[in-house]
Amino acid sequence: MLSSWSNPKNNENKEGDVNPNIGRAIVGGLVGTILLTAMMRFVAPMMTGQKMDVAGKLGEMTGMGPIAGMLMHFLIGSVVFALIYAFLFFRFLPGAPWQKGLLSGVIFWLGLEIVAMPMMGGGFFSSHMGGMKIVVAALIAHLVYGAALGGIAGSPAPKQA
Repeated sequence: MLSSWSNPKNNENKEGDVNPNIGRAIVGGLVGTILLTAMMRFVAPMMTGQKMDVAGKLGEMTGMGPIAGMLMHFLIGSVVFALIYAFLFFRFLPGAPWQKGLLSGVIFWLGLEIVAMPMMGGGFFSSHMGGMKIVVAALIAHLVYGAALGGIAGSPAPKQA
């Protein structure tokens, strides 16, 4: 079973569906996290009128500072969420890989708004950080993250001669 996750030759099952590869899932998570972070830095301030500083919030919550917060942000997005997608969401969510990625992005966003934001002092659904504008900006960023993750993790392996 594990060989189907790490061996590119086994990326297609009997029905022709594509299975994610762990390496591609991590690359997809990294690309998605880079895109999400860029959106937080450049797009969200135009949408909301305020900056979204997840690294600062994570660093503040842990007492480790913004650099450690950014490292945690990239570790969570590139590895933790990518593996959750590959081992859990990809198997059970409907649709093509990029659609499964979008749905995963919504699930991760819900986790952010229901669990992480209250823990970081932002309130339930970012109620203490700007409310609906922040919620919508975060949703869009997580949809972009999910589409990148799903599209890269679930893309067919290159044909070997």
